Amino acid sequence: MSDLRKLLPLQERLLARLSHEVFSCRRCDLCKERIQPVLGEGPPDAALMFVGEGPGEDEDRSGIPFVGRAGRLLDKILEAAKIERRGVYITNVVKCRPPKNRTPMVEETMVCQRFLEAQIAVINPRIIVCLGNTPMKWFLGTSEGITKLRGQWFSWKGIDVMPMFHPSYLLRNESRKKNSPKALTWRDILEVRRRLDELKAGGCHD
Repeated sequence: MSDLRKLLPLQERLLARLSHEVFSCRRCDLCKERIQPVLGEGPPDAALMFVGEGPGEDEDRSGIPFVGRAGRLLDKILEAAKIERRGVYITNVVKCRPPKNRTPMVEETMVCQRFLEAQIAVINPRIIVCLGNTPMKWFLGTSEGITKLRGQWFSWKGIDVMPMFHPSYLLRNESRKKNSPKALTWRDILEVRRRLDELKAGGCHD
């Protein structure tokens, strides 16, 4: 544990340096309309990381990921599963808001991927949850859709990866019937919680 405490200041410095690089990035056209980029939020040693698509309007204004309607729903999902948001690192594949909240283009994800890769390298999470198609396809390199692959465990460079529906999709599908998107998401987040508890019991970092 003492070794972990020594590492934390270094992780924080590395994320701060990365944040500076993101703020000065002009490598794609998304920088032209942004108010500010959104790197991510959470502890630098989080065992659990959530990765969405890109910032929305509320995130663009605040500089904090998942604070709009979809973010509030994610908070409720985490709270119901007894996962504290403050213990989770949350980010997106692209760090600047795509116009009108459209899906990020492949070229944009390629430009931004070095930032996501650096975040993962610094934080070293044990579990990554992909929220929606964009992060799922980035991690898994698949042409399959989220409906087919959600709720299953995959491995990416030794990290457990679970695709889940994006909260914005759940907002458009309000049904709670059996096998509805919300019902499936509840099943998925409980499985994430189970795996997280399992890893912590086996010595995973908090």
